[in-house]
Amino acid sequence: MGISVLWTAPEINPINKKARAVPMLNPINLYGRTFFFSTFGFMIAFMSWYAWTPLLSKTIKKDLHLSQTEVANSNVLALTATLLVRVIVGPLCDRFGPRLVYIGLLLAGAVPTVMAGLVTSARGVMAIRFFVGILGGTFVPCQVWSMQFYDKNVVGTANALMAGIGNAGGGITYFVMPAIFDSLVKYQGLTEHVAWRVSFIVPFCLITTTALGMLFLCEDTPTGKWADRNKVVSTPNASSTGVVVDLPNNGKLTMDAPAAPSNSSTSDTTNEKKIDKEAAALDICEGSIEAPQLGQLEIARAEVVKPPTFKDGLRVFCSLQCMMLALPYACSFGGELAINAILGAYYMSRFPTLTQTTSGQWAAMFGLLNVFFRPFGGMISDIIYRYTNHSVSAKKFWLVFLGVSQGAMCLAIGLLNTRSQATMFGLVAGLAFFMDASNGANFAVVPHVFPQQNGILSGFVGATGNLGGVIFALIFRFNGTNYSRVIWIIGVICVAVNIGISWIRVIPKGQIGGR
Repeated sequence: MGISVLWTAPEINPINKKARAVPMLNPINLYGRTFFFSTFGFMIAFMSWYAWTPLLSKTIKKDLHLSQTEVANSNVLALTATLLVRVIVGPLCDRFGPRLVYIGLLLAGAVPTVMAGLVTSARGVMAIRFFVGILGGTFVPCQVWSMQFYDKNVVGTANALMAGIGNAGGGITYFVMPAIFDSLVKYQGLTEHVAWRVSFIVPFCLITTTALGMLFLCEDTPTGKWADRNKVVSTPNASSTGVVVDLPNNGKLTMDAPAAPSNSSTSDTTNEKKIDKEAAALDICEGSIEAPQLGQLEIARAEVVKPPTFKDGLRVFCSLQCMMLALPYACSFGGELAINAILGAYYMSRFPTLTQTTSGQWAAMFGLLNVFFRPFGGMISDIIYRYTNHSVSAKKFWLVFLGVSQGAMCLAIGLLNTRSQATMFGLVAGLAFFMDASNGANFAVVPHVFPQQNGILSGFVGATGNLGGVIFALIFRFNGTNYSRVIWIIGVICVAVNIGISWIRVIPKGQIGGR
């Protein structure tokens, strides 16, 4: 696999029409275009979601006479809104398709973004930041959309690249918003009171433009509309002619060759019981049965997303597999969100010579490193998957390693609490490596677990990331400016959680899809 895969049309799996490479530099190609809009949309959403943070610690706080407690409360509310949205949009992605849900979230989040200039009080800040938190929910359709276009050999890489570049929006905003603000004050002659309000027009324009591009230039799935997601190549031999057929039984797995359609409900019930019986008899373990043995078409059927039901959602939420992914993500992404929100203030408290702009720029590096480190976590996970005979368990242990390491870095930062800028920035960069890579490794495992409920699982895991952010933000809130103590507390939690979930089986017993 050479570097040319970045811009050439990818090889396509003839069974499920998913790409086996990521043409990230080819926005003309269907798969490359999906990658571009999914990634750029999330980056703009993340940038706008965090657009308040660089200006809040000094300019907005001073202009609106906010207390430290009120600033901390607004951080918590922004994360809480995203938590709620992610839980809701997961099933919506399975029902209506991730692209339309994505567009809806962008447009809904654009409204409170442009209304930021109307804020005059602490309550106004909290209300606007709560509704701007809608934009944080775009992570779920971003990842679910990716899973519809990229095959299992590269889906970890695709997910990590999209989320990594997207998360960098949290770092970019530390450069963009202060730069816009400074430009309006210095070159346009606006007062600080007016300049910070006008600054929010820029993210509003970017969000709206991206949403419209996604609406008119992209597709729901490789086969077109979301309603056509059950269409796959009938047999491997049909790939040369591109024949497309509907999967029988709405994509439900059968262990036998496709039979002639039947109107008998009794026949359907019998087939479903047979599936359960034969799958249980197989007692499949990760990596022990490969696609040729089961039949690629049968596996493809077992991985088609189904319309969500309450029963499916309850089964996913209550599973050990869901906990295995959700708890580490609460630590990695939740820790990232909470630390990202206070990092500029932490730097100013430790290094008084730093200004709002310079401390913000150094804090921005924590978010910008997502561009490199989150994709690294997903790429290594895919490489491990290929070189361990498609073992999903190996992916899990990579995730556990990263989670424990991020905890160790938090402990180092919090306990040392150094006044050396070089040491501090180096430790934070190390923390960014393990946190971001852990995020990428997590969503490299997600596509393998409950593939027929990708949206539900992605939404719940994504929401727990925000739940972790809320919990950690509350800990910061009740510890005032004692940031170092909270950081080492986060470290202890990360180590305990990741060791605690290491024993859980990745794929539910008897499940065919996802291997």
